[in-house]
Amino acid sequence: MLGESACAGRAMDMDEMGYDYLRYKQLLAQAVDETRRLELIDIMIRENARDRLEAQRAADHVAMTALTVARVLGPGRTDHFQG
Repeated sequence: MLGESACAGRAMDMDEMGYDYLRYKQLLAQAVDETRRLELIDIMIRENARDRLEAQRAADHVAMTALTVARVLGPGRTDHFQG
């Protein structure tokens, strides 16, 4: 049930790799009352926030790597990486 998976903290763990259309379709079909619809909205908001956080972490990692490479190579040697 929708409420059980959300309360158990398992809702976000079911599909860690991205948008799971079939799962959301099933949860929507189960959202037959206001409480379940609100739980579905909450799940989708939390999962979108998680995805944004993961994207920000990836961007930060890329930026830190580029900064480290620039420091190691020193001035004048980073022009090889410019496209």
